[in-house]
Amino acid sequence: MSLPPEKASELKQLIHQQLSKMDVHGRIREILAETIREELAPDQQHLSTEDLIKALRRRGIIDDVMKELNFVTDSVEQELPSSPKQPICFDRQSTLKKTNIDPTRRYLYLQVLGGKAFLEHLQEPEPLPGQVCSTFTLCLHYRNQRFRSKPVPCACEPDFHDGFLLEVHRESLGDGTRMADSTTMLSISDPIHMVLIKTDIFGETTLVASYFLEWRSVLGSENGVTSLTVELMGVGTESKVSVGILNIKLEMYPPLNQTLSQEVVNTQLALERQKTAEKERLFLVYAKQWWREYLQIRPSHNSRLVKIFAQDENGINRPVCSYVKPLRAGRLLDTPRQAARFVNVLGYERAPVIGGGGKQEQWCTLLAFLCRNKGDCEDHANLLCSLLLGYGLEAFVCVGTKAKGVPHAWVMTCGTDGAITFWESLTGHRYIHKPTNPDEPPVAEQPKPLYPYRTIGCVFNHQMFLGNCQPSDAVETCVFDLNDESKWKPMSEEAIKSVCAPGATTSLPPFPPLCASTIDASVTSNEIEMQLRLLVSEHRKDLGLTTVWEDQLSYLLSPALASYEFERTTSISAGNEEFQDAIRRAVPDGHTFKGFPIHFVYRNARRAFATCLRSPFCEEIICCRGDQVRLAVRVRVFTYPESACAVWIMFACKYRSVL
Repeated sequence: MSLPPEKASELKQLIHQQLSKMDVHGRIREILAETIREELAPDQQHLSTEDLIKALRRRGIIDDVMKELNFVTDSVEQELPSSPKQPICFDRQSTLKKTNIDPTRRYLYLQVLGGKAFLEHLQEPEPLPGQVCSTFTLCLHYRNQRFRSKPVPCACEPDFHDGFLLEVHRESLGDGTRMADSTTMLSISDPIHMVLIKTDIFGETTLVASYFLEWRSVLGSENGVTSLTVELMGVGTESKVSVGILNIKLEMYPPLNQTLSQEVVNTQLALERQKTAEKERLFLVYAKQWWREYLQIRPSHNSRLVKIFAQDENGINRPVCSYVKPLRAGRLLDTPRQAARFVNVLGYERAPVIGGGGKQEQWCTLLAFLCRNKGDCEDHANLLCSLLLGYGLEAFVCVGTKAKGVPHAWVMTCGTDGAITFWESLTGHRYIHKPTNPDEPPVAEQPKPLYPYRTIGCVFNHQMFLGNCQPSDAVETCVFDLNDESKWKPMSEEAIKSVCAPGATTSLPPFPPLCASTIDASVTSNEIEMQLRLLVSEHRKDLGLTTVWEDQLSYLLSPALASYEFERTTSISAGNEEFQDAIRRAVPDGHTFKGFPIHFVYRNARRAFATCLRSPFCEEIICCRGDQVRLAVRVRVFTYPESACAVWIMFACKYRSVL
């Protein structure tokens, strides 16, 4: 591999610094003198290069140098900026795993060296070897790089010992190939987003903490190394309560030639905070003025769901437009409908609330949503809207209500022909909107809405925010001509851009890239299927029934499950004819076949089995009595990014009818 001249000179400088540090030149001179004195024959006039290399190798000098320079490899593997990077982890002895890095780039090496004061787990017993226990996992995101720590048992002092190598560079033209110096890095304001997830013994995840680490203090530290104690606060209603402390060490690599004074670093950070605060203040003033004007149009607007700000998991109010951004899925998702299916299989869970009362508001940042693999309807809608924007569609998040006045969020796309399509992010369903005209006579046939939405207060994306100012906020009568200011009151795009555009403020959480699934679909399908067979056999044994499985019948169920998932993704049904024909051939005359398909978004076989038994039809199959009863079960796991998955299960039986 050939390097550009400037890279080659930087590499030579690095090697020269390391050789000087180890005093390699002095050691070579000593060995040279010793070799000439001891090994050179009297009649030999000079020492060849090969002889010197042999002498250096024999005394271990070359090995020592190569160990010190182990970051240099023959082939430097460069990852695309958009590809999520794997964490470089340490075991308990902090032994570095070998990795290929670019010696011409600057890296920030972040080590998590244990935690303490996780008081909620003060009484947690020490897990026995091999015992399943609740675990903590730390997820990081920095400038398009994703990392995940090894799971550690939940404890008052969790045993985190992980290291992560974060690449620090500018992406602007001309800077991509240059190693970032202290001044350049000081201008990189992206924080390191850290999310702590707890996974219980059943595989259920809980968001424990979300923290934005300001790493630039290391630029003013001696030798480019600093240690920090990070206090993690809770989320939602507990955002003012400490949940624990992490010990963190930051180190620049290669070491900085010149560090900045701490005063310069602090001044830069203070200026950024001041600039951000001023932008946010001006936007708040504008938003208040916009709201006053909106209420003057019609007093009843006060009761409409016009959501300008929303609280994130840390209880911080952010403009709703900052939760959406065009997001490209790379090669992980191929179509907008597949993206809708991916968002649909992420779990749905309302924000936890302590005590009674209304719904707790919590719009999660994207990293917290993805790491937890579940969230509220707003989280799903924001992600789906971002993905659809990435596919080049004109997409908006809609805020309104569904049946019984329950607040809800969904996605809307506007076609170039004016067609309006609603996307339900929790189910993946799509609905074409055709407004009804309330002024038409009763005899006129009106389109009957199929969607579950009742009212709509506002729509927004990363650039626009529009409040519904039509006489009625009922969705079925709404006209979605967003350019008509008599129907939709817009916010200034410049005002939105001032606080929501990428890099506009340092308080905006950066959007992480999607990660490919780590689940092996075939292995997981087999595991769940074997567990279900065991559960069915035990259940029938308790009822005094024997169980005979028919593998061929189980295999014949596969096309049906594939067809169901294909239909969910594309809204096109295919392959049913072949499945039905195969089943007719497999079931002899005089026999009855029954099948029950069901869909889950989790991989817990016992939980799925308990859910299946609640269905009378499924219970009838599992508890089937009769002559020549043969049972079958087939599981098919379909994987999506972020290790989300759609799990299809089909129970079936065939038996001879004796009635």
